[in-house]
Amino acid sequence: MTERKPPGISFTSWIDRQVSEAADRGAFDDLPGAGKPLPKRADADDGQAWLRDYLRREGVPAEELLPTPLKLRKEAERLTEAVHDLRSEQEVRDAVAELNRRIIQWRRIPVGPPVFLRLVDEDTLVHRWQDGHAASPPVPSAPAPAGHEPGAAPPPPSGWWRRLRRRSRPAG
Repeated sequence: MTERKPPGISFTSWIDRQVSEAADRGAFDDLPGAGKPLPKRADADDGQAWLRDYLRREGVPAEELLPTPLKLRKEAERLTEAVHDLRSEQEVRDAVAELNRRIIQWRRIPVGPPVFLRLVDEDTLVHRWQDGHAASPPVPSAPAPAGHEPGAAPPPPSGWWRRLRRRSRPAG
């Protein structure tokens, strides 16, 4: 614990005395970056350099600092660009529905700057997804059963299915 400032001494001289005593003890020897110049920053004059450095160190993307409508707008742009990466039409519809739900939620009680934010058109993205997947070669389906050729008629149903169908037929 640090000692209390003795009465009759100014804070400045008391602090200076503590710093000089610590330097005499070697408390400041072998500090990281000792003997190296301070890093020069071109953007240091805007007063936000410390915030950018902190976010970079903590791994927080700068997008997290954007107001909600701008974040949602960026998400809509990313979804439009990444719609081809989704696996099914239902995934596209689910992604659009989730984003539109959040946009509507923000519209109810808008916080932040008054930015117009339009809903994402589900049908447009579904058509874009379909166009992208129609141009790609079809994905091979499950392999055909042994002894079955790809162009031939499907094999007959298994035994349990035939028995079920016989029981459900009307007598006559």
